[in-house]
Amino acid sequence: MKRNLLSLLVLLSVSTTLPAQEIYSEIRQHAQAKVNDPTAEVLVRKFSMFKLEALNYLAIKMKEEFPDSTAELLDKEALSLNIFIANYTKSLVESRNMPANHQKKIIRAYIDASCSNPLFNDSDTELVLSYFKDVNSLTRFSLDTDWRRAVLAAKAALKEIDKK
Repeated sequence: MKRNLLSLLVLLSVSTTLPAQEIYSEIRQHAQAKVNDPTAEVLVRKFSMFKLEALNYLAIKMKEEFPDSTAELLDKEALSLNIFIANYTKSLVESRNMPANHQKKIIRAYIDASCSNPLFNDSDTELVLSYFKDVNSLTRFSLDTDWRRAVLAAKAALKEIDKK
């Protein structure tokens, strides 16, 4: 499992070198490929499914809420989502030998970072919080997230956890 998560991190970092206007599409295509790959590890498929749904939500809501926005904004949010998930995965792997209480704090830091940084303030909480409400999901995040702010919030929360 560790090997699979580390290979996932490597694959996620590849997309950071793509030029603007291709980042969203590349991340989405990669997530779609993992979701459709029956040989992929179950955890990789679950993380990819969340990413795919978050990217689809992001594109739809941007067209509705910010019709004049540039592809660059969509790319920045997609890249930040990718970074957020990669950092989260890395944190899970690094904390696997720590006490359960510490692991819960790390997971809570990412959940809080996602839920407390909305991008659209979408009132459709049933959709937006569908992953959050699923107690069996490893990606209990809000779909309505400003991923750039969430990355920063998660980093700050993890620094606070490390201080204690």
